[in-house]
Amino acid sequence: MNYLAHAYLSFNNRELLTGNMISDFVKGKKQFDYPPAIQHGIQLHRAIDAFTDTHPATQYIKELFRPAYRLYAGAFTDVVYDHFLANDIKQFPTQQDLLKFTQHSYSLLKKQSEYFPSAFARMFPYMHTQDWLYNYRLDEGMQKSFGGLRQRAAYISETETAYHIFLLNKQKIRGAYDAFFPEVKGFAAGKWEEIKRK
Repeated sequence: MNYLAHAYLSFNNRELLTGNMISDFVKGKKQFDYPPAIQHGIQLHRAIDAFTDTHPATQYIKELFRPAYRLYAGAFTDVVYDHFLANDIKQFPTQQDLLKFTQHSYSLLKKQSEYFPSAFARMFPYMHTQDWLYNYRLDEGMQKSFGGLRQRAAYISETETAYHIFLLNKQKIRGAYDAFFPEVKGFAAGKWEEIKRK
């Protein structure tokens, strides 16, 4: 899953959020350079990703993108999960609830900026000022997010096809998300308790 989901599955814990958000920028044993509470977030992120990657809903969505994007189908799937989470009234009953959550997340992260890896430190001001976490709820925000994937991935030449796939298959993807998210939320909560006990 992408940034909004990882932020949400940090359970309003500042250190867990930090580790969860920077995890993709922390390779291998570098995680042990961080305080234990942030290590927990890195470990949780990796566990969530492993659960997500093997879930049938993820495999279903990836197949929609695979003909056009092959190995990058998973990256587009991660982004579309955030769209449906941002519009999930069970998690965010109103747009204002989502906005409060995103602003609070940025505030918590700014207090932890000393722990940002350099690549995340360069990216975070754009995430914050452009409010990526909130704008996942909009189709236009998804179009921009797909464009961001193109800039970061060496072998993606265009993302308009992905955007059209997303628009054409919204209901199918929503059904897959609805089956998936309660399970990953329960998994993440249980995994965090397990990590804390170690």
